[in-house]
Formats: sequence, structure tokens, C-alpha cells
Amino acid sequence: MIVGTNLILRAYAADDDAVRLADIAGPFEVARWMTHVFPHPYTQRDAQAWIAMASQQSPVTGFAIIVDGELAGGVGLHPQAGESGGIAKFGYWLGRAYWGRGLATEAGRLLVQHAFRAFDLRRLEARVAAPNCASARVLEKCGFTREGILRDGFVERNGAVHDAFLFGLLRSEAPQFQARTG
Repeated sequence: MIVGTNLILRAYAADDDAVRLADIAGPFEVARWMTHVFPHPYTQRDAQAWIAMASQQSPVTGFAIIVDGELAGGVGLHPQAGESGGIAKFGYWLGRAYWGRGLATEAGRLLVQHAFRAFDLRRLEARVAAPNCASARVLEKCGFTREGILRDGFVERNGAVHDAFLFGLLRSEAPQFQARTG
């Protein structure tokens, strides 16, 4: 568990999180800019499958974002292997009711700190569809640098094609944010 000022990052709990996860991940606005691995519509079965997979992670790389005792979203990293060893993909999402409150930034900062402390990583990276300005801003506030544009690099769920931004953060550049683990 990682404790921030306004939220907690913890492993997903099979008995407690499935119903809430399906509810907050269900709206199109939540899924719109997510990788297509994130289902839409997001069903109870999808939630149960995700939690079953996430509960097998050791160490934990996918965290539930808890705000005021409620599941509010998720944040995670996906360590790469082979020629990309030492790099992890970085991502996050929040239910609509939690947008605009700085929670994605806080969760992202906590995960950045945890990622470089707990894993042998030299780099974190994330891709953001160019129209998703809010998500790009979250990454910048977490210390990431926009490194490039992937022309026509993102297909929205409605089929629209957009440029994508590639963001990166090196261990040597990572800011130190305040967190408590427990």
C-alpha cells in the first residue's frame, strides 16, 4: 500500500472491487483515450478477469486508486523485457466523478516514486493521444518529458486516427515526491 495525501494506492481486492470497477470504468468517456486492451463497455466479467490477473502479480504493478475509501481508478506500470529491459510502460485512469481534482497527478507521482524505488528501471514511458491534453498535463506534472510525436499513432474507439505523444522519464530525472508505504 502506498499512502498519499488525498488517496491510497493498493492492490486490487477480489471481493470488494469488482462491482465498483465495472461501474466506474463503464462510461465511454473513461475508455475513450485508453488502450483498446481496456474494454468498452467494461462489464462485471471484465472487472473480475482484471482483478484475477492483477491479484497474481508479484510484485504488484497494477494498483487501485482509493479516494475516501472508494475505488476511484487505477494506475500501473508494465515492465518490459529483452531489448527494452529496464523500461516500463506507465498508465492511469480515473472514473469521471474524480476528474479535475489533481488525483491522477498525485497517483502518478506516487507510482513514479514507487517504480524507481522498487524496480530496476532506467526509464518510464507513456503514450497519449494528442487531443487528450489533460492526460498529457498529468504526465508533465509527474516529471515526464514529451519526447516525440507518433504521427497517426492512435486510433480512437470511434475509428478516428490521431497523432500520439511519446513521454519519457529517466531515473536520473525523476522528482522525489512524498509518499508513505504501509
